[in-house]
Amino acid sequence: MHPAGSSFPPDEEPLIEEPSVNRASQPKPSDHLYGAYVIFFLLGVGSLLPWNFFITAKHYWAYKLQNCSEQAEPAPSDLRDYFESYISIASTVPSVLCLLGNFLLVNRVPASVRILSSLFIMLSIFLVITVLVKVDTSSWTTCFFALTIGCVVVVSGASTIFTSSILGLSSRFPMRNSQALLAGQAMGGTVSAIASIIDLAAAADVTDSALAYFLTADIFLVVCIMVYLLLPRLEYSRYYMGSHWEHPSLATTSPSSPLEDQTEPGGSAHSLPQSTAVPPLRPILRKTAALGFCLFYVFFVSIIIFPSLSSSIQSVHQNSGSLWATKYFVPLTSFLLYNFADWCGRQITAWIQAPGPNSRLLPVLVLLRTIFLPLFILCNYQPRAHIRTVLFDHDIYPVAFTTLLGLSNGYLGTLTLVYGPKIMPKELAEAAGVVMSFYLVLGLALGSACSVLVVHLI
Repeated sequence: MHPAGSSFPPDEEPLIEEPSVNRASQPKPSDHLYGAYVIFFLLGVGSLLPWNFFITAKHYWAYKLQNCSEQAEPAPSDLRDYFESYISIASTVPSVLCLLGNFLLVNRVPASVRILSSLFIMLSIFLVITVLVKVDTSSWTTCFFALTIGCVVVVSGASTIFTSSILGLSSRFPMRNSQALLAGQAMGGTVSAIASIIDLAAAADVTDSALAYFLTADIFLVVCIMVYLLLPRLEYSRYYMGSHWEHPSLATTSPSSPLEDQTEPGGSAHSLPQSTAVPPLRPILRKTAALGFCLFYVFFVSIIIFPSLSSSIQSVHQNSGSLWATKYFVPLTSFLLYNFADWCGRQITAWIQAPGPNSRLLPVLVLLRTIFLPLFILCNYQPRAHIRTVLFDHDIYPVAFTTLLGLSNGYLGTLTLVYGPKIMPKELAEAAGVVMSFYLVLGLALGSACSVLVVHLI
């Protein structure tokens, strides 16, 4: 449904109308050179960049958490073998609390403050991680592990606030900008996987590879800060955002508010009263419950498998000593393949949006993804202590399963996430975007906790 008299095609219609702008008297600007689209895409890449760079550097973490010096005590094998599970918990559980805080702050703190502060926090922590690459931590491996987990907690919280804030911001623009943001998130994983493989191939020493790898992340976070500062300078952005850059509370003001035409006695525009009330949570939860469950379950299943299970599946030719089996199998078949398939799934939603938000087929497709769990467990996962059976004893099986897992995650996850704000009244769309992010992070948090249980049971 579109407002009466609107001349915008469906994908040009913003989710939230700006009450202080009289569009009838303003020509609609075009997105010159796709500037806003590219900016949202880059911000999408940056929103999941910290998470992707942490989990993709598997060889580096294994090196740091093992006996790197003959005089040093080796780290407990539990830290190495289950590091992905620990990092998943550390990155997702704090995100739930940060999302709750972001929902309470959505009408109190401008989006620009939340977004820029979270970007600077992520950059600061990643600079610390980069410095530690060349520090010999072999004599304090357990402390290094604790410090790394602490960095993951802080970066995850900042990343969550950034992601949910930028998602809420994109809901004020036409739908293609939200799709650019979500496609960028998947591309962030692909970029990190490609960077990891290039650094792995180019550098003989694992620390040289990791240094170049994390410097890439530092540079990209700086780029994200720069392009976000550029966004309000675009005429296209100002048209859709208006005074929301300074007054986040306008998102909760009714588009038909009579206040929009009030002026000061001196003739200047009357500033709209800023409501600092928390958005009404109950109607948002009631309206988005079904889509929220679908979004929750999509990421619940995905995080159990990726990266904890999928990155520990070894090539059946591991003993051959070939570079494919020993060095490149996991980076290519787990990280790069999953992230690229995820990106493809998200891109497909730009052309196909089926099933619809009220379709009964949508939850059925989401629940069917449960079958991926036994499929991955029965691949050549190592080490195994309890379930000895390896049913899928060929390298093509994890490749096929990972492709389907990524495609279904990208497609179904994007559909449910985009549908959430669309089915809400426009004045609640931004808050609905934050609530949908909460469902997503809740799925990641519970899935991360379950991933620890699953890998211990194997």
